[in-house]
Amino acid sequence: MILQQIIERLYEVPIENIDRDDAFQAVQQLKAHLNSGEVRAAEFHAGVWRVNSWVKKGIILAFRLGNLQELYFDNGFQYFDKDTMALKKLEKSDNVRVVPGGSAIRDGAYIASGVVMMPPSYINIGAYVDEETMIDSHVLVGSCAQIGKRVHLSAGTQIGGVLEPVGSIPVIIEDDVFIGGNCGIYEGTLIKQRAVVAAGVILTRSTPLYDLINQTVHRSSTTEPLTIPEGAVVIPGNRHVDHPFAKQHHLSIYTPVIVKYRDEKTDASTTLEESLR
Repeated sequence: MILQQIIERLYEVPIENIDRDDAFQAVQQLKAHLNSGEVRAAEFHAGVWRVNSWVKKGIILAFRLGNLQELYFDNGFQYFDKDTMALKKLEKSDNVRVVPGGSAIRDGAYIASGVVMMPPSYINIGAYVDEETMIDSHVLVGSCAQIGKRVHLSAGTQIGGVLEPVGSIPVIIEDDVFIGGNCGIYEGTLIKQRAVVAAGVILTRSTPLYDLINQTVHRSSTTEPLTIPEGAVVIPGNRHVDHPFAKQHHLSIYTPVIVKYRDEKTDASTTLEESLR
């Protein structure tokens, strides 16, 4: 792709030496492709998620180029941001429901048909949100996060963003996943299809995940993210610390635990109410 080659080249040029017109044109083209979903920060190919690092380089380039300005959206809403970071414009034909009350989407995020955003919520540049996903109140979808179809992000959930290092995988949540309230999903965690993450669970790259059913421990590695298996039901738990001082004071450490795998009872409790859409 010619655009990829242009961005790869411009990314290596010191900002004081860059041709700003060429760079701005490349950034605008990239955001147009991100808006349409033709280009993604990460893609599922041959059974594996792969990072498109050049896309992240293009987003970083947009931040480098930008100058802080006083900006106005169509309805006169005033905000202060870099002039390369506009808000996304939606049309009725996009079939995206954004309930009023303080939500915002940065230009360069893909929002598919049937997505619902409750206020206030925020979707950052590079994010990909697929069909019929519910983004509830006080939810953040961070830069380059990849969210599948029919996902429910419950109130207060934070989906971390990642731009640097450019080769790092973003947070990925596959189809039909249910995320409970006040969860934190960070540092490139991969949640496979139909998993259920209970309220209050925190998942990071350094978090071990204990699987009671299969009696295994899931961990990230230098090359692979923490991966929550398909259909897993994850709840907050704790583990004892094997240290004399910790034993003396009865200390334990938080850890997420897989307590079962999805069944009919789980499906019934996580069914999304279509009339709310």
